[in-house]
Amino acid sequence: MTRVKVGVIGVGRLGQHHARLYRQLETARLIGVFDADWEVCQGVAVELKILAFRQMEDLLNQVDAVSVATPTATHGRIGRLVLQAGVHIFIEKPIADTLATADDLINQARKRGLKIQVGHIERFNPALLALRGVGLEPRFIESHRLATFDPRGTDVAVVLDLMIHDLDIIINLVKSPIRRIDANGVNVLTDSIDIANARLTFDNGCVANVTASRISQKKMRKMRLFQRDVYISVDFLDGISEIFRLEDVHEGLEKTPSIGVIGEYRIGGRKKRIVYNQPQVPGVNALQLELEGFLKAVAGGGDPPVTGEDGRRALEVAMKVIEEIERQNQKVTF
Repeated sequence: MTRVKVGVIGVGRLGQHHARLYRQLETARLIGVFDADWEVCQGVAVELKILAFRQMEDLLNQVDAVSVATPTATHGRIGRLVLQAGVHIFIEKPIADTLATADDLINQARKRGLKIQVGHIERFNPALLALRGVGLEPRFIESHRLATFDPRGTDVAVVLDLMIHDLDIIINLVKSPIRRIDANGVNVLTDSIDIANARLTFDNGCVANVTASRISQKKMRKMRLFQRDVYISVDFLDGISEIFRLEDVHEGLEKTPSIGVIGEYRIGGRKKRIVYNQPQVPGVNALQLELEGFLKAVAGGGDPPVTGEDGRRALEVAMKVIEEIERQNQKVTF
């Protein structure tokens, strides 16, 4: 088995998870880590029995691929150095802080035949994986991603820190161009947007209402999908999806496999029932799946699960939401 030589740049809370998982994966050989905080870097290296690098360039000279888990504003500078060194890159979301920077990274990778994977981890959440094979054609989507205040991540607006997860999922579920974006948001505790709401209207008629906040009392990461005869509840926090389906009752035929029947009704002269199911994908570590997909792409070719282009698409929508919020806020007078 070919083991990809990997490193981690930025070993704060999230980067440490990357390093520990790489240390466990059979398809990876973790060479070492780099962090601007030398004490933190040494601590992780000692724990995992790997090398701590004082210079990022020295790490890049010894690896085939790296994870970058540094503040968003540094993604462009660090990403360029990584790609110019001929090293594949897993970069935590968002891919960059501007579209121009995202385009530069994508072009750099394309010119050198290198892989970019963007860390949109919710794509690998068991609640979403459980819906594979379910015919999803949502007409209305409502999502809430609420978090208690944490100074980490406040270097960017909540749209780029939290909402972008749901924007990425929604645009991949709907698969239709966005016709219109309405949005509003407020700076409450920081100098950037702390709570935001966006309404996306798609060309196919689907509407998505998306809310994100980092100043809530309780955590919530839920999405609700509504389509003809089906309601789906997705709880990303608990990793559970629930499906409620309205279907005809045909005498003499077995019922659709399900956990249970909520009720039977006569609607429009026809006998119908609401069937409940809770599909599950047990034992999933979303970050591990992300990293395994990245390593597979690096070792065997093919696209990574979330490409640089995917990351750019989510960033573009997020930036349009921020622009609309700023436009609305300019209208406000006190």
